[in-house]
Amino acid sequence: MEVFLLGLQLVLNVETLLVILAAALFGVFVGAVPGLTATMAVALLVPITFYMDPVPAIAAIVTTSAMAIFAGDIPATYLNIPGTPSSAAYVSDSHLLACKGRARETLGMNLICSVFGGLFGTVILVFVAPSLAEVALQFSSFEYFWLALLGLSCSIFIAIGSRVKAFLSLMIGLLLSTVGLDMMSGAPRFTFGIPDLMGGVNFIPVMIGMFALNELMLFYGSSDEGKRLPSLSKDSVFSLAPKHIKEYWPNMVRGSSIGTLIGALPGAGADIAAWISYAVGKSRSKEKQAYGTGHLEGIVDASSANNSGISGAWVPALVFGIPGDSITAIVIGVLYMKGMNPGPTIFMDGTGLIYALFIVFFIANLVMLPIGFAAIKFAKVFILAPRKILMPIILCFCLVGAFSINNSLTDVWIMLIIGFLASILARCEFPMAPAILGLVLGTTLENSFMSSMLKTNGDMLSFFSRPISAGLGALVILLWISPLLTMVYKKLKNNHRQKALRIS
Repeated sequence: MEVFLLGLQLVLNVETLLVILAAALFGVFVGAVPGLTATMAVALLVPITFYMDPVPAIAAIVTTSAMAIFAGDIPATYLNIPGTPSSAAYVSDSHLLACKGRARETLGMNLICSVFGGLFGTVILVFVAPSLAEVALQFSSFEYFWLALLGLSCSIFIAIGSRVKAFLSLMIGLLLSTVGLDMMSGAPRFTFGIPDLMGGVNFIPVMIGMFALNELMLFYGSSDEGKRLPSLSKDSVFSLAPKHIKEYWPNMVRGSSIGTLIGALPGAGADIAAWISYAVGKSRSKEKQAYGTGHLEGIVDASSANNSGISGAWVPALVFGIPGDSITAIVIGVLYMKGMNPGPTIFMDGTGLIYALFIVFFIANLVMLPIGFAAIKFAKVFILAPRKILMPIILCFCLVGAFSINNSLTDVWIMLIIGFLASILARCEFPMAPAILGLVLGTTLENSFMSSMLKTNGDMLSFFSRPISAGLGALVILLWISPLLTMVYKKLKNNHRQKALRIS
């Protein structure tokens, strides 16, 4: 109890609280600007944390990342452009609801689900961090192979429209993931002699091109009709929230649970958590066909997983010093710099720093509610601002965002080329989301497969030799054959019905 009070004292002071407030405002700005990401926001904070005490430094990072993940939903809703990669899973649902005049209602539920997911993940982090970390450490290359394959398979099954087009879109993403140095031989693949491509294609410029530039090209390539979203005075932020919470609270709990579990897996993070939660929610929903057409249920699933995934990613980072995602990879460096060495001993530190960290998580997620509400209110600028002025500004931010990832013009060219190709694919009704997921998970899939083959001298059965791996493998195979099983079931049911009619 004494250590907890020390941690409380470290957080509840003017300096730390002001840092949390400033970081929340900074996170909202970065997340709401297309092309800028939560990871970029945290990276920009690192030089500033050099001059801070340990608790304010970590508080700034925690608050910024949580707010940026939520704020990414704002441009996704109003402009059909996800502000952060984790918003891409449900961008079509958010934007279509906004087109129906329900933008603020949608963002209000996004905010509530983000706060709930963040608090849920924090509670899990506090009470069962060591246990979850132990499970996460049992994931070898075999388990990561099946997890990546599960995510890729989900991208096809949750896509709207033709599954063939979704599959081809996924293949484009996987093709982009092969650019760079071959894992086995070290030989360059599809680099065309460009040194900047040796490290592969970064998914941020690709995401900006596929969503932001694609939307810009569609805007300038079509008439002015229907480009302004309806702004209804009755569209309140929280007026319908109690009704939606009562209806979708199981989705909030399930999404938060999935987000925490996926986030606790090293290298997974909130992006993959959002996709998997959206897919699971669709498979369990009574209104599967409504997903992707402007349905709030899918948004509840994925947005709950977003912020809980952030909290979950801190589990392996704190307990074993293994980054759960790109944000905690940066955080680990800051922790070492501040003398908080990640590992089991961090929980035995008598200075109260670990309890201060937990308290910061709770405060950061609670602060999200008023700051997020204000951001939603001010977001009407996306409706009121003339698109002819707004779109060039967004283009400038996209160019800056693509360049700032590696300070490379190559990333800018990648963004422009991908944006042009994406506009052609969009006109042919190809979904963009599977391509993004293919790029994100393609490297994990290949590296896990090749590592597993090296370990077992090419024995394919080794993918089913471990309990968790066998379970994930069975789940993936069941997902693949589910359309066939459904078709057989319907055929048998129809035959049975016809026999019953003949008998009668």
